[in-house]
Amino acid sequence: MVRRLTKSDVLAAVKGGAVFASGGGAFYEHGLEMGYAALSIGEVNLISIEELPDDATLLTQTAIGAPAGTTDWQMQGKDYIKAVQLVQEQISEKVVGLWTPQNGKSSSTNGWITAAALGLYIVDVTGDIRAHPTGEMGDIGVNSKADYITTQAAVGGKKETGKYIEIIATGTSKTTSKILRSASDQAGGFIATARHPLPVSYVKENAVIGGLSKAINLGHTIIAAEKKGVTHVINEIVKETSGEIVVRGTIVSKRMKYTNQAFDIGTVVVEDEKGHRFTLYAQNEFMAIENENGERISTYPDVQTVFRAEDAFALSTNEIKKGQEVVVFKIDKSHFPLSTGAKDRGVYSDVEKSLGIELYHSSFPKEE
Repeated sequence: MVRRLTKSDVLAAVKGGAVFASGGGAFYEHGLEMGYAALSIGEVNLISIEELPDDATLLTQTAIGAPAGTTDWQMQGKDYIKAVQLVQEQISEKVVGLWTPQNGKSSSTNGWITAAALGLYIVDVTGDIRAHPTGEMGDIGVNSKADYITTQAAVGGKKETGKYIEIIATGTSKTTSKILRSASDQAGGFIATARHPLPVSYVKENAVIGGLSKAINLGHTIIAAEKKGVTHVINEIVKETSGEIVVRGTIVSKRMKYTNQAFDIGTVVVEDEKGHRFTLYAQNEFMAIENENGERISTYPDVQTVFRAEDAFALSTNEIKKGQEVVVFKIDKSHFPLSTGAKDRGVYSDVEKSLGIELYHSSFPKEE
């Protein structure tokens, strides 16, 4: 099935993606800007992966960097387009479609402007249903394939400050992903990328099928619910996602630090009306929630979202401020499909080291 995306789908993708963003997923306004710009230059067609031949070649398109608004970045629509063109120039296979490695505030509109400009499909899969900090978590398992040689490109940065970069890297995913993240830091902390030429057959077996339309459909539910008020919006999100409220309370602490790997790392603490405190650990996105006794309430790949209580707006780490009234929400991983990347033990160690907490065995205790 092919679905021609509309302006209402842009808003829905960003609103639904904001829930799955888990505190990251880039920037709300950037998502709207890129989505609307895409529709202004051409058609954006969302296609089911089942409609494509198994040997057709797809690329991942995304932005990488830190979402907390702590850096002087610039990324334009033409940067997304250029990144795909750079990869296409390096490979013999013709790219027919693009897919996003994650949902998020702008991640859910990843590739739309390129698809419109170059006549490509947006494929209805995601590398992870939610947003995540490292490229490896959304690369549907190629991180652990030493024999897979990828091509990745990154484009972005302000020319007037000398920060503009175009870079192409070929090699294993694990190595080249780190090169692109370093490029993101050098470009100002946020950069457009295209990567991982893969056949439809591999993507179909390892990605989250229907992951993008899930965010768009949730967004339409949110838009419809907004007419009935904040409580109805949150109730509808809970209902549609099988999620649950962790705590309603006040932000009493926020400690975030930008690193030269283009990560925002730190914690946010929420206190409820009884004085109980809950700590959210973030590396760009929220990765775990613990109560005041150190007991784990939620762990990636669960979805973890902080809504502003006054309007049910899903907050990124840069939008969280001490004293805000919030609603902390989660969706247990049992309620949505997981990609190969989200289940890969090898993609967790760097994040665990950065945060100083264990993640993988909390989520997958029966795995070795």
